[in-house]
Amino acid sequence: MLKVHGMSVSGNCHKVRMVLEALKLPYAWNEVDTVHGTTRTPEFLAMNPNGKAPVLEIEPGAFLPESNAILFYLADETPLLPSDRLKRARVLQWMFFEQYSHEPYIAVARFLRRFHPDPASQRALADSRMDGGYRALEVMEKQLAQDPFFVGGRYTIADIALYAYTHVAGEGGFDLARFPAVRAWLARVEAQPGYVRMRED
Repeated sequence: MLKVHGMSVSGNCHKVRMVLEALKLPYAWNEVDTVHGTTRTPEFLAMNPNGKAPVLEIEPGAFLPESNAILFYLADETPLLPSDRLKRARVLQWMFFEQYSHEPYIAVARFLRRFHPDPASQRALADSRMDGGYRALEVMEKQLAQDPFFVGGRYTIADIALYAYTHVAGEGGFDLARFPAVRAWLARVEAQPGYVRMRED
């Protein structure tokens, strides 16, 4: 059985859970605490030397880190990943966008405001993430004003990758009321079969 080593309140970990649930794949979940050093133990570093969650344990001794690599692995040859060459590349385009233009701003602001041990001391740094986050949301708004989903008019792992931190962007101080197409898309994602909410445990 597949096993995920992840932190439930992490968007990067939640996106893996979303794919597993959407595809009805059996899996076990091992909750780790990235804030308090669980991912820096020798046992965890043996699975991922980079010391970050999530890690997918495919079978004993076979570990795959990096959330979007995990999504791509799980979705291969399923409806969540198109078979068309260009559409597959478009999925990767949006997943790279999520990791380089979206997550460093929206996820970081959320972490600093909600999970940092001393959020007040991090206010200036969190505020510095806002412009980049709003730029990413504007790119998403423009795309979603034209299409219901990011690639090929259908739900894919590109949507799951971007949903994970967008739906909790308010916790980072972002005002999603400014983005009606993004909010409508969030509702479409939440209406998908197998959708699962982010857990707080």
